[in-house]
Amino acid sequence: MLLDKILSGINYRRIGSGQKENPDVRGLTTNSQKVRPGDIFIALSGLHYDGHQFVAAAYSLGAVAAVVERPVEAGGIVQIVVDDTYQALAAIANNFYGHPSRSFLLYGITGTNGKTSISYLLEAIFRRAGRPCGVIGTIGAHLGKKFYPLGNTTPFPDILQKVLWQMKRQQAAVVAMEVSSHSLVQHRVDGCEFDVAIFTNLTRDHLDFHGSFENYFQAKSLLFRRLADFGNKKYPRFAIINTDDEWGQKMVKLSPVSVLTYGRSKRCDFYFRDIKFSPHLTRFYLECPWGNFIVRSPLIGQYNVYNVVAAMAASFCQGVSREKILAAVEDFSNIPGRLERVEAGQPFTIFVDYAHTDDALANVLKTLRQIAPDRIITVFGCGGERDRTKRPLMGEVASEYSDWVIVTSDNPRGEDPERITLDIELGIRRKGRTNYQVIIDRQQAIAMALTMARRGDIVLLAGKGHENYQIVGDKKILFSDQQIARKILRSLRHN
Repeated sequence: MLLDKILSGINYRRIGSGQKENPDVRGLTTNSQKVRPGDIFIALSGLHYDGHQFVAAAYSLGAVAAVVERPVEAGGIVQIVVDDTYQALAAIANNFYGHPSRSFLLYGITGTNGKTSISYLLEAIFRRAGRPCGVIGTIGAHLGKKFYPLGNTTPFPDILQKVLWQMKRQQAAVVAMEVSSHSLVQHRVDGCEFDVAIFTNLTRDHLDFHGSFENYFQAKSLLFRRLADFGNKKYPRFAIINTDDEWGQKMVKLSPVSVLTYGRSKRCDFYFRDIKFSPHLTRFYLECPWGNFIVRSPLIGQYNVYNVVAAMAASFCQGVSREKILAAVEDFSNIPGRLERVEAGQPFTIFVDYAHTDDALANVLKTLRQIAPDRIITVFGCGGERDRTKRPLMGEVASEYSDWVIVTSDNPRGEDPERITLDIELGIRRKGRTNYQVIIDRQQAIAMALTMARRGDIVLLAGKGHENYQIVGDKKILFSDQQIARKILRSLRHN
């Protein structure tokens, strides 16, 4: 694609002429080490690196142009100077890949918790309806059995638009995308033409990045404010909002399109009540504009009722029949790392869950408590170089709803693991509780929990969920809670 066409709709000034005034661009990247001849390089300024320092390196590898916020000394490369390279990247990627999101029904799911579950539920519902649905989010991206590599919950536009383009080529009829607050602030989803936006909840997370709850909310609200910008697609536009959440009530007022609310209040469009739990099934009654009926789901816990109802509302508003929706919800299988059971013949129950905020951890532990185990043994830690304010809160929650807590490491990154565990201990101690111990090594912590467990107990391995790595320093080390648990169980002869 010619450079001028890629830059369509962008305000810029050009510096330098290069070998060609309007070169043919073969690809785009923000990583100078991945430049191939014919690529355009976009210089992003981040927390640790400034892409402007690598423009010359990109040129030496064959880049035909660089998009920058300020001119740099970099030989004869054509420089496209813009006000914001993050915004420019989104526009360039959309132009290069031909605005793929215009070709299918696109869901954007935002909120602190529940995004992954809802995206997988939507996939199951639309599969049952005969409409192939792609998923993009925390666990990765896939359409059917085709998987696409990602680096973030919501990847940067050069990756995101390529994945959407690939899903378009694979005949996706629907795509369900998790939309993080970071991605909205950093313009990663600019140009994605969303038809339905879903708001789950807002609880403490990412305050190290946003600074306050209000800023966090305003970031999430960008997804809803922009729904009015896309009026050329054939799908009706809706906002699906949990109004049991106080921030959801505020979000309703900001939506420029039709709103469907959900929750336990009778005022909600999708009102659920009479929830019944068992270890393997949740049953509830739903009243909504499409009828009143009983819903059965293998996903346990009240928080999963919210996820199921959100997905149902989002499907109903796009014409999926009640029969298809109910059948898909009832047959739905579990999500990797979301209350995922580990079975190896042991006489107690093991769950692995991604809960990594105090609200998510409380929801999971309350759900497990309703199963009425003899004891709950919880193993968890908190990520390094991330929001410190939630650490003592997670300690409070874990010690309140567990019989025994083992505090350990969880992606310490460049932070001292002992400092992280001290922050967690602060929350436990200020409540006067002593039902815990600290084992920094996560494998040893899991081994201790499984050795302690007896018949009738539940062991919860929280925080990592689907992740198969630990981040220590700047290195990713292979580590899977599920695999480690099975290995330990074999050594304990439970299999």
